Amino acid sequence: MSIDRRQFLRGLGGTLLLPLLPSALPRSAWASDPEAAKRFLAFYVPNGIQSVGWTPDREGANFDLKPILTPLAALQNRCRVISGLRNDPARPDGPGDHAAGTGSFLTAAHCYKTEGAGIRNGISLDQLIANQLGSDYRFKSMALASEGGGNAGGCDSGYSCAYSRNISWIDESTPAPRETRPRLLFNRLFGSATVQLSAEARARKELQRRSMLDYLLTDAQALQRRLGVDDQAKLDQYLTAVRELERQMDFSQNQVCAPGSAPGEPTDLTAQVRQMLDLLVLAFQCDLTPVATYMLGNAGSNRPMPHLGIAEGHHTLSHHQNDQGMINQLIQIATWELEQVAYLLNRLAAIPDGQGNLLDNTLVFFSSEVEDGNRHRHHNLPVLLAGGEGIGLSQGTHDRVAETTPIANLFVAIARQMGLETESFGDSNGIVSL
Repeated sequence: MSIDRRQFLRGLGGTLLLPLLPSALPRSAWASDPEAAKRFLAFYVPNGIQSVGWTPDREGANFDLKPILTPLAALQNRCRVISGLRNDPARPDGPGDHAAGTGSFLTAAHCYKTEGAGIRNGISLDQLIANQLGSDYRFKSMALASEGGGNAGGCDSGYSCAYSRNISWIDESTPAPRETRPRLLFNRLFGSATVQLSAEARARKELQRRSMLDYLLTDAQALQRRLGVDDQAKLDQYLTAVRELERQMDFSQNQVCAPGSAPGEPTDLTAQVRQMLDLLVLAFQCDLTPVATYMLGNAGSNRPMPHLGIAEGHHTLSHHQNDQGMINQLIQIATWELEQVAYLLNRLAAIPDGQGNLLDNTLVFFSSEVEDGNRHRHHNLPVLLAGGEGIGLSQGTHDRVAETTPIANLFVAIARQMGLETESFGDSNGIVSL
């Protein structure tokens, strides 16, 4: 009889008093799981990428690596660069290219311009996949970022901060909650210091949390009978969030992956980014989620890069007006961004999974909200796919598609590669061959 790997993990968690180290049971040894879990990750960087330092001259296999892509040299046969894709729905109503482009980054839907009420976007690709694949996991999906800020107010020429600070959208009006602090993410994933507690102490904490959940549900359900239609709708959303918390608690009781120590305070941006990426990899390794998004920065981020010796803000530099000195600094920033991508890919490739490794079974999508921050164009976007060979991807090429090809056509292809029976998405009018 074939036993599902995640059912096996959850069953073990109910019989062991101590957590099972991943090294004690390598995934490659699970003969009962011939088909490893599929995973999807979207990696976003702000302010576009200089095409002169990105786009290969040659198409097909053995394509040339421009300076920005050189960090991927050792992984070139596991990556695919796609040129020519466009995201027309990301074009704003007037100014606001960064917010509109970031809001549309994974939705390929047009964002309604507002700084307050009436936010309207579309479901994002990651959430479409999570709805299909995530029900057997503690977290259907995870939204991570390395720059903070809330969703209230306006952030870009009349566009809500919700568009500027989120690429993962549960539905047309609801961005997925995101985590920006490594230590809090660790606590969310692994229960903070509870992993160090005795079985009796953990049980006591669990009883306290469940008692509070039961109280909240009972109180809310009593209140629901006295509310009007609009208030009931809001309360329904609240109850859904409470039930999701309860579902996550059920999974946490059977968690058998030992996470090690919580991360300390990062010393600089690179350290903070790598802490988040390490935790993302650990969440995949521990089968906590099959889907994640990561924002290295918010839309139009104007962070300086002192670790690179760059004092000028990134967004300010992106309006380079063809100044070669500014362009050189932008290429330096983008090269550093690809170094973080290479770090992530190498971490995934080093962890056994199924008959291969995590990178084999993870489809990684990388891009930005615009092509070039100076021109704010939403066509010829910088697109990179990596990994996923274990789920049927062919890698190691530079492909150039027709300039009229919507990026939504790629999203349809990705969804189908992940096992969804998707015929259309956003403004798609076909499918990109993978």
